[in-house]
Amino acid sequence: MAALIESKTEAAIRYARQTERLAHLTQDQEDETTGSTAAVEAKFVTPQDPVVLTANGGRLPAVPLQEAQKLNKLKDEVQYRDSGADGCASGGMRQGEQQGNVYQANRAQEAYGHGDEGLGRDTEHATSLQSFENPDAPLRQAMPSSRTHPLFPPLPMYGPPTFHRNLQCWGFRVTSSILSLAFLGVIVLGSAFTSLPLMFRHISIRMAFGDPDARRPFYKEEQRRKEVRKEAARAWERRRRRQDNEEVKLGDDSEEEAGQNDGFTPTEGGRDPLVCDVGYYARRVGLDIEEFKVQTEDGFIIQLWHVYDPKEYEPAPLPKRQQKAAEVFPSNHVEEGKWRGASGSQQHHGNRKYPILMIHGLLQSAGAYCSNDDDSLAFFLCKSGYDVWLGNNRCGFNPEHQMLRYRDPRMWAWNIRQMGVMDLPALVSRVLSETGFAKLGLICHSQGTTQAFVALAKEQRPDLGRKISVFCALAPAVYAGSLIGKMYFKFMRIISPAMFRIIFGIHAFIPFMMAMHSILPGKLYGALGYRVFSFLFNWTDDRWDQGLRDRQFQFAPVYVSAESMRWWLGRECFAKQKCILATREEGKQEDMEDEEEDYYCNDTTHPAEKNGKAQTNSQEGQSSKGRTAWYDEQVPPMAFWIAGSDALVDGRRLLRRFEHGREPNVNLVHSKIIEEYEHLDVLWAMDSIEKVGKEVRDILWKTASPEAKETCRVPRGCEEVDIGTPDSALTAVDHSRVAT
Repeated sequence: MAALIESKTEAAIRYARQTERLAHLTQDQEDETTGSTAAVEAKFVTPQDPVVLTANGGRLPAVPLQEAQKLNKLKDEVQYRDSGADGCASGGMRQGEQQGNVYQANRAQEAYGHGDEGLGRDTEHATSLQSFENPDAPLRQAMPSSRTHPLFPPLPMYGPPTFHRNLQCWGFRVTSSILSLAFLGVIVLGSAFTSLPLMFRHISIRMAFGDPDARRPFYKEEQRRKEVRKEAARAWERRRRRQDNEEVKLGDDSEEEAGQNDGFTPTEGGRDPLVCDVGYYARRVGLDIEEFKVQTEDGFIIQLWHVYDPKEYEPAPLPKRQQKAAEVFPSNHVEEGKWRGASGSQQHHGNRKYPILMIHGLLQSAGAYCSNDDDSLAFFLCKSGYDVWLGNNRCGFNPEHQMLRYRDPRMWAWNIRQMGVMDLPALVSRVLSETGFAKLGLICHSQGTTQAFVALAKEQRPDLGRKISVFCALAPAVYAGSLIGKMYFKFMRIISPAMFRIIFGIHAFIPFMMAMHSILPGKLYGALGYRVFSFLFNWTDDRWDQGLRDRQFQFAPVYVSAESMRWWLGRECFAKQKCILATREEGKQEDMEDEEEDYYCNDTTHPAEKNGKAQTNSQEGQSSKGRTAWYDEQVPPMAFWIAGSDALVDGRRLLRRFEHGREPNVNLVHSKIIEEYEHLDVLWAMDSIEKVGKEVRDILWKTASPEAKETCRVPRGCEEVDIGTPDSALTAVDHSRVAT
């Protein structure tokens, strides 16, 4: 009996130490305002994604899997639950932990095999885990092994802000502020140097009394739109002067302007001041935007923008737009949304608007969907009759967390995995709760598609697919393009994780860029932003409206974590594996199988042998391909718009994966390769509405459920779309290639 009491006492002591180790603050830093911030329990959002719940009801992100399991195990022991032979509480191991252990073992076996090399790596991993036991371990020792998972290695763990740890964090901030600024300086100089030939060419053309812009593919249309904007600005100024002179009252010209703007009356106008305000640009085209705050399951507060027509919708009061509890898809959220949601309560049966959620790309905000006047995809879909919601990822323009502050490194310990399994479900849940629908249409660009592809994977949050009627991927970022081999990206790939953190820090990635955003004039910042990003990502503005280019770069860059950029460009993850959900070895094996299959399918010399081999390979390969599928039966229908001249990502390879039957559960309802398009042209090209926007509009309506179509108005332009097509009958109806 005494031994049992002593054992439980020892467990209580170890549990108390673990709660302090994972706490938000040390006991000396807590007061009546904060309450107790000690860790109480780890909640598993997915088998690999625990979140620490604190005594004061808070949530802390970025806790290593082993530390979360240890916290729950010790808690179970303290609560007098029976322990198994392995020392774990048999009744206390959560389902997520059990699944996590199985998944971790499977991935380790796939990555390392059973040889001595694998044992050596496992030993190294075990040694690295021992460093977690010391809460005062130096930051470098607190870094997890970089080879524990081939696609999503664990994030570093940071404990409460002790003096020693704060000193180390400041050291990283000092070194990274100097070295990352030097890196940015090299990039700026490189972009300036590579711009010299173009500058001299333009000068020579002008000296010959020519126009260097005449070579642009939409030159005449650009000139026409430029004159239209000038005339609209002059008309707005005349109207304002008349109002100032009290000749007319505000709104007297609204009917006339509405007739000229397809029924939408602008409430802003004049010369473009180039501001980072998506609401301002919505009002210039007769719409408006309200901002909601959404709390993720790991405590981040992110922004959700709602685009609406002021004539049909009354903005929700501010308290109703604040963040709610960190819970996704609460019970009865559909019925509650119909009667109490911001949109649901204002829409009636037969005249409702089908909801869509749009997610932006890397280093951007959702403003990327709103910078092309009426040709902005978000504004086009809203005016077509959809209920448009724009999701922004964590940190963005205003880093905010339920408990953490900017200087805390735990605020920045996240990458694409957390953005997919935490941010995306939270945004989808809030939109459905505000609209009262069971499903929504999801539109993503670039990194936004990566979030969705990761979140929907069968090892992540596959049940999210049941909330999405269709996933429209614009320039899908799944496989790396040729650009990953550029010198500056190669530099970030060859340096060690420790050196990456010394150069780029453990907080925001090159925050100096955001400081310049607030200091430089909009025109200079837009021009500089274009030159730098054009140099980095090898794209041009040939197909954009050059008069709007400076505006387009007012919404980028935003705050992202250094860990997120390390996931994209560091030596362990995307840059090495060249894929977001498969290792390089798996990719090579797929290429070999595809080449063999294509050989027998295209072989015309021996038809009998060809047919026999093809049939044998097909029968033997279907089961193996199914085993390597990323998605299960819960995945929603998908549609792809691929930029054919995109060097940043390889959309063709992704399409080949689907065409070769490697995803038997995915219903690819539409795919299109636009040969002349680059990475951002799917959003900003002057003909993007014709080549992308109208097709997205149609696919959204075509894949909506019959119940949703019955309650919603038919979007403008979708009158000819077959409204009787059920989801189960949809097939790969449109796979096309568009060339210049």
